[in-house]
Amino acid sequence: MKLFTNPLLTAAMFFLLISVSCVPARQYQDMKARNTKCEEERDYLKTQNKELSEKSAETDLNANKNQRKLDALQLDTLTLGTSLRKMIVQYDKINQLNDELMSKLKLKNIESSDEAKKLLVQLQQLQEILQKKEDDLKKMEKDLNQKKASLDELTTQIDEKNASLEKKNARLIELEGILSRKDSMVKALKDKVSNALQGYEGKGLTVVQKNGKVYVSLDEKLLFQSGKWAVDPKGQKALKDLAVVLEKNNDINVLIEGHTDDVSFKGTNGIEDNWDLSAKRATAIVKILLSSSTIDAKRLMAAGRSQYLPIDPAKTPEARTKNRRTEIILTPKLDELFKVLESN
Repeated sequence: MKLFTNPLLTAAMFFLLISVSCVPARQYQDMKARNTKCEEERDYLKTQNKELSEKSAETDLNANKNQRKLDALQLDTLTLGTSLRKMIVQYDKINQLNDELMSKLKLKNIESSDEAKKLLVQLQQLQEILQKKEDDLKKMEKDLNQKKASLDELTTQIDEKNASLEKKNARLIELEGILSRKDSMVKALKDKVSNALQGYEGKGLTVVQKNGKVYVSLDEKLLFQSGKWAVDPKGQKALKDLAVVLEKNNDINVLIEGHTDDVSFKGTNGIEDNWDLSAKRATAIVKILLSSSTIDAKRLMAAGRSQYLPIDPAKTPEARTKNRRTEIILTPKLDELFKVLESN
């Protein structure tokens, strides 16, 4: 602060000097004391003024420094403000962008979450399906292994059965061959018997082939008288002709069956009934066959059928005539066939 002269103080001092000459001493002394006091106060004020001036200068200096600092601060503040505003703008933009990104990210997360949930559900369903298929596959594999084992066992059984079947088939072929030869033999035998007895056919003698056998049926009138078992000469002739054929065919077994009608036989000469009569007639024929040939007796068998195997069951004279007969059944030996069957 600068030193300056107070106009009021100067005027008061001038007025005081003028008045001194006009006032008494006491008043003078009072005025002088006052003046001294004023001077002292003036000096004090000068001193204070100087101090204040110095302080003011210092204050001004500090103020200038502070002003410069303030200006620098203001410049910095302006710069910082500008930068801050720019930063705020950038921050706002970044914040806005961040918000947008967060929104998009949130939306994306939501979408991804939804998609993930869907995918998770699908994956879980797929895993369940795969697990079920795996379980089914294991079960199928187990079943397949069991079936394979069963198939292997069945294949083994089939192979064994096929082998057995082939063996049986071979035997069957062998049997068929034997039976075919047997049929051929029976037919040939039937032809030979028919040729040997052709003079008797139609005269109470028939020759037929059935069931693999040759049946020579002789009516009672050709061989026996009623109630008798002795063979008539004409019957003996027929039997001897038959014996010639049987003698030449050693593979033929001979069964002689005697048959009667249902009329009760009145016993005579140890014959009590039709059973005895039918058996007696059969053995009589056996004896003639043996006596007129070299046939092995083991090949012959005599049987009495009595009345219980009639040709015609009617109770008429014609039926009874048919039933009174003797049948000579010629059967090829089946030893070869039995051997094949026993081997099975």
